[in-house]
Amino acid sequence: MVEKPASKAVVAGLLLGILMAAMDNTIVATATGRIVTDLGGFEQIAWVTAAYMVAVMAGMPIYGKLSDMYGRKRFFIFGLVLFLIGSALCGTSQSMNQLIIYRAIQGIGGGALMPIAFTIIFDIFPPEKRGKMTGLFGAVFGLSSVMGPLLGAIITDTIGWQWVFYVNVPIGAVSFFLIWRYYKETLEHKKQRIDWGGAITLVLAVVSLMFALELGADAGWSSPFIVFLFCSFVVLFVTFLFVEKKAQEPIISFWMFKNRLFATSQILAFIYGSTFVLLAVYIPIFVQAVYGGSATSAGFILTPMMIGSVVGSMVGGTLQTKVSFRNLMIVSVLFFIAGMALLATMTPETSRILLTVFMVLAGLGVGFSFSLLPSASINGLDARYRGSANSTNSFLRSFGMTLGITVFGTIQANVLQNKLSGNVAADPQALLQANMREQMPPEVLNTIVAAMSDSITSIFFWALIPIAIAAITIPFMGNEKVERSKPMTQKST
Repeated sequence: MVEKPASKAVVAGLLLGILMAAMDNTIVATATGRIVTDLGGFEQIAWVTAAYMVAVMAGMPIYGKLSDMYGRKRFFIFGLVLFLIGSALCGTSQSMNQLIIYRAIQGIGGGALMPIAFTIIFDIFPPEKRGKMTGLFGAVFGLSSVMGPLLGAIITDTIGWQWVFYVNVPIGAVSFFLIWRYYKETLEHKKQRIDWGGAITLVLAVVSLMFALELGADAGWSSPFIVFLFCSFVVLFVTFLFVEKKAQEPIISFWMFKNRLFATSQILAFIYGSTFVLLAVYIPIFVQAVYGGSATSAGFILTPMMIGSVVGSMVGGTLQTKVSFRNLMIVSVLFFIAGMALLATMTPETSRILLTVFMVLAGLGVGFSFSLLPSASINGLDARYRGSANSTNSFLRSFGMTLGITVFGTIQANVLQNKLSGNVAADPQALLQANMREQMPPEVLNTIVAAMSDSITSIFFWALIPIAIAAITIPFMGNEKVERSKPMTQKST
């Protein structure tokens, strides 16, 4: 454990690390237009996001396992320093190729921050205090994810897109000092053999799948390159499973999935990740394209959802020592279903007040998951397995976000295209530019607005299917609360 004054400094350092990692991809997304204007390379813009996400996803399971084997502090610091170096380099980019390489460096570091930060909290606080801490950390994660587009728009419009990356440096420097100075690791870590075969095949499998998902929409899902990537993923993942069965210390401890609370928590992390991200991405687009707001005002519109997610995370974290994970997640999914179903009913005539109510409901539902699912994932686990368990949970949530954007983004694009088929004058991108919007004939404007509205609400409707699957999954979590007694061992079921 860490002394009380020091623990506050450690918590502050970890929160800053989570703030940067969770916000980075969404804050950068709003700056891509300006980046293309300055650097060119529009055909490469997808790689800016792909390079970062692939590196993050590939690193998460590896960092989790290594932190179990050799300690949390050294790998959190390593990831933080690499993330900051990548951030500083991104701001100096003079070409799109440079930016893509630097984003990959940033992502390699970023993969360590989220899972290890949560794991350190579980290490330094006793079970009865972890709830409030995970509630706080979950609130920051939700706040950062939603706040990113708004800050990205403001920073890009005021001081330039380079500062979307540079802003990480002072925040990260404070985080580095606090962790380096005040976090004294007391847990003993037994050195074990590194499963190099599992690590290499897992990284290559994740890289193949992530590049296929990130680039498929632009390259074409049936293109030889994308098909090759998907086939490579299948071969490499099957190889990974065979290697892991023979490994003494596997990268992913599959025996943990025999515990139903752990297994259901991973399923829920994936589902919640794949559906919550739609709200953060498409509600601002709805506001800007359908209501006619600016990019900055579209970012501000997410404030009610931010508040809802923070409240949900804090409530879930506080109550998890008193109420079972299952019962709290039932409350979560009811709010989430209600919010998403109401969002699916929106039209261009829906008032902003109603939109605010819908977002608060959805935010409350998702907020519970930010604090509950990481806690449920490590509940009853011995300390030497927490890093691996937490990184698995973070990995599946992030993978869900990537897959959700890919699948539902494709649905939204197809619906929009079908709605506008035959209307030669219709240009949906013009809705996002105030000067072009004003020049459009009223009948054309109304046609595009209606099509955009229908295409976005359609994905909110289809998102109810995975949320319904989550509702079916939750009862299988059992009646467990925060574990305070005998830790689960590898032989547990």
